[in-house]
Amino acid sequence: QVQLVESGGGLVQAGGSLRLSCAASGRTLRSYAMGWFRQAPGKEREFVAAIRWSVGITNYADSVKGRFTISRDNAKNTVYLQMNSLKPEDTAVYYCAADGADRAASSALWYDYWGQGTQVAVSS
Repeated sequence: QVQLVESGGGLVQAGGSLRLSCAASGRTLRSYAMGWFRQAPGKEREFVAAIRWSVGITNYADSVKGRFTISRDNAKNTVYLQMNSLKPEDTAVYYCAADGADRAASSALWYDYWGQGTQVAVSS
């Protein structure tokens, strides 16, 4: 079992930055892929970014390319999402997820474990 706990959400003005963290416990993540997804009110959950822990290969949604960066810290067993140039349309609950098959896929179906989410609100 893998437990995931997100933190770092909050309220920020458009153009600002936030860094989300996802701390994992239960096992090391070196054979996993980690993903970030988000869900805005009344919308479906959508892919944001993913990283293959072992090799650092990343995958981003087109809507966040050039603005968001996913990274991981082996020592802390933690994955991060640095969000810059935030827009009001980035407002959502952000979820961290782990894929035991190390795919870094954009589909939520491939992810085995999920955190509880952290709220990000961007004001215009």
